[in-house]
Amino acid sequence: MARQIVHVICFPSLEKLFAEEKQSVTNLPQTKLEEFEDVKEEAIMTTLRSALDFYSTIQADDGHWPGDYGGPMFLLPGLNTVLSKEHQYEICIYLYNHQASNNRDGGWGLHIEGPSTMFGTVLNYVSLRLLGEGAEGGEGAIEKAREWILEHGRMWCHCRMVYLPMSFLYGKKFVGPITPTILS
Repeated sequence: MARQIVHVICFPSLEKLFAEEKQSVTNLPQTKLEEFEDVKEEAIMTTLRSALDFYSTIQADDGHWPGDYGGPMFLLPGLNTVLSKEHQYEICIYLYNHQASNNRDGGWGLHIEGPSTMFGTVLNYVSLRLLGEGAEGGEGAIEKAREWILEHGRMWCHCRMVYLPMSFLYGKKFVGPITPTILS
């Protein structure tokens, strides 16, 4: 089974670096309650201040929270249409790399280390097609994914999250533009 390997070089944690840069207060008191104790406004405010302080401390200057969230393969497909061409290209490379290194059978799992699933494979196959990859693209990777889908033709329960909204759009007679990708 393939595993993601992270090489750690002795750098201080992002939290420590940002805390030093921002000189933020990171030692607010913890609020502990007994099992049946009523929650008072003061406890809520202290907890919220601690949470805001912590997340403000680890937030980068440009507003994002850096860190590795590698793994869930099903979060990526929704980003396809709002990213630049350069980002879209990098997404394709990312998907192809995880298909080739972790799932030699041609599919994708829910997680980069997981076995191929119908849900993961269909999402990533459609993502690649919407990113402009042709039906024979990716040096055979698209074709391999399509073959995996056809060979494993079972449905996964979360597919209803796709078919239910599509049924709504069909009922409303929504028609999007007919592109070469749709025709293929």
